[in-house]
Amino acid sequence: MCEKDNEQENQEKQTNDNINSMATPQMPDMSHCDIQCISIIGQVEGHGMANNQTKTTKYEHILPLLVAMEESSDVKGIIVLLNTMGGDVEAGLAIAEMIAGMSKPSVSLVLGGGHSIGITLATAADLSYIVPTATMMIHPVRLNGLVIGVAQTFNYFRRMQDRVIDFVTNHSKIDRDTLLSMMLETDEMANDVGKIVIGKEAVDCGLIDRVGSIADALSELRKRIDESKNDNDND
Repeated sequence: MCEKDNEQENQEKQTNDNINSMATPQMPDMSHCDIQCISIIGQVEGHGMANNQTKTTKYEHILPLLVAMEESSDVKGIIVLLNTMGGDVEAGLAIAEMIAGMSKPSVSLVLGGGHSIGITLATAADLSYIVPTATMMIHPVRLNGLVIGVAQTFNYFRRMQDRVIDFVTNHSKIDRDTLLSMMLETDEMANDVGKIVIGKEAVDCGLIDRVGSIADALSELRKRIDESKNDNDND
C-alpha cells in the first residue's frame, strides 16, 4: 500500500473516531491555543461504570488532563463548560478541587444544566457564568446501593454533605443557611426535595457570579490572563 493510501486510511479512521466520540467529523486543532477547554457533560462517573447508553465524564480522564494543563507553559487559561446531570460525589469533588487549586486563571460556563454535584464544578473556577436558560438543581446528597440503617451510616452521610456545602460556600457568594434551605425545599419538586434555579436566579442567590454567554466567559478569561501576565512581569 502506498504512502498516500496510508494517509487517507488514517484520516478516515480519525474522522470515524471523532464521530464516535464527539459526534463531529472534524475536531479543531487546539495545540497552538493558549486557552484550553474542559467539558463536563452527562453523568460524572465515579469508581463504578455507568451503562453504555449514558453520556459520561470520567474523572480518570479529567484529572491527568488538568495536571497536564497546569504543567504546560503554553496553557494560559482554562474554560470549563458544563451540561451535566451530576453524578458521583467524590469524583465530582476531586475534579472540583483540582480546578480550584490550579494556578492558571479559570472561568466556568453552565450550559443547559449544572445539577447536583455539577454545582461544585461550576463554582470551582475563579469566576462562574450561566446562560439565561440553564438550570441548576440543588438537593441533598444521595447514596445508592446497600445502606445500613445505623448511626454510623447517617453520620457519614452528614459529613459527606458537609463537604459539598463547605466547598460551594467557600467558592461562591451563597451563604450556608441559604444553601441548606434550598436543598431542603419541599414545594419545588413533586418526587424529591430541593430547588431548581434558572439563569439569573442562580446569580441572585449567590451561587453563580454572572449571567453571560461563551463570548462573555472567554472575554473575562482573556482579561484575567492579561492581569496574571502583568503580575508575573512585575515580579
